Amino acid sequence: MAADSPGIAFLLSQLGAHAATQFGARVEELGLTPPLVGVLRMISVRPGLSQQQLAGELGLLPSKVVAFVDDLERRGLVTRTRGTRDRRVQHLALTAEGTELLGEALEVAARHEDAFCLALTPEERAQLQALLEHLARSHELTPGAHGHRRMR
Repeated sequence: MAADSPGIAFLLSQLGAHAATQFGARVEELGLTPPLVGVLRMISVRPGLSQQQLAGELGLLPSKVVAFVDDLERRGLVTRTRGTRDRRVQHLALTAEGTELLGEALEVAARHEDAFCLALTPEERAQLQALLEHLARSHELTPGAHGHRRMR
């Protein structure tokens, strides 16, 4: 690595922090935070997921997930249903309002990505996507989860 170049890992970190800050500002207009968008998205993809499973999938502490779900439930975006075999287990699902808000957040995310990648040609963007996916797989990162948790 040349002395005047910060290196790939640093640039990825710098760009990631910048992208996360911009995304946070954009979803804030919807009354959401990036972690709440991640929780809504994961529940949408895996309806019926338990709070414990959600914590594992997202690489978050269960207590943090409970706080997020409490907030989303209070706002009418998520429902909890007690398990039939184990009443301590809470299964999660999006409400119609939650599904609608997630759709709006995903539209914001798509516009954010388009703006973020504006300097790239479609071919460069596809190549960058493929290279980043390859790196993520090589580090055994959980697809779709933003935390630092690895796949099992």
